[in-house]
Order: sequence, then C-alpha cells, then structure tokens
Amino acid sequence: MNFKSDVRNHVVVVTSLVEKLDTHSAPDLKSVFTFENKKGHNKILLDLSKTKFCDSSGLSAILVANRLCKDTNGSFAIAGAQPVVLKMIEIAQLDRVFRIFQSVEEALADFE
Repeated sequence: MNFKSDVRNHVVVVTSLVEKLDTHSAPDLKSVFTFENKKGHNKILLDLSKTKFCDSSGLSAILVANRLCKDTNGSFAIAGAQPVVLKMIEIAQLDRVFRIFQSVEEALADFE
C-alpha cells in the first residue's frame, strides 16, 4: 500500500508512504483523492514527510486534490514536504497555490 488515509477532526489526512512520487505512484494518489472526495470529504491534508522525490506526475496528482477540494468549497494543504520535494513545488511556483506546513499537527490546527 503506497498511501493511507485517516480522518482527523473532519480532515482526511492522506499519508504518502512512497519514497518517490512519480509516474509509478501518482495514479494511485489521484485515485485516493478522487475516492475520498466522492465519499464527501473536501478537506484534505497530504502528508509528504516520507516522500523524498516528486516529479511532474506527482505534482499533477497533488493538483487534482487541490482542484477537487476547491470545487466542493473545501480546502487542501500539504505537510512535511522534504527539501527536494519543496524545491520542486517552488520551481513550479505551486507554493503560491498550496498551503504548506511543516507538520501535520500545524496544518490540522489551521483547518477550520
């Protein structure tokens, strides 16, 4: 299993268990986001603390979550992004789009 989901304080925390979020794992992540959204969850937090690399496919999957949440008047955030992953997000200028937090606890405190 590459990703796990659990609900904490009305927020779905999706934890990435993969070291590389790339063309092999990104489709699974998109499926998790779509599944959770169809269950009515529109507040999603992606925990990337175990992921050390992310390519454009991974960023695309993350954008899906952001869009699904926004389309249903929810909110999306990222927590625990490792330096290389954070750099990729910044290069793509997605740090202007995503709410990014150091830890899951800090992010959960920011959700309404």
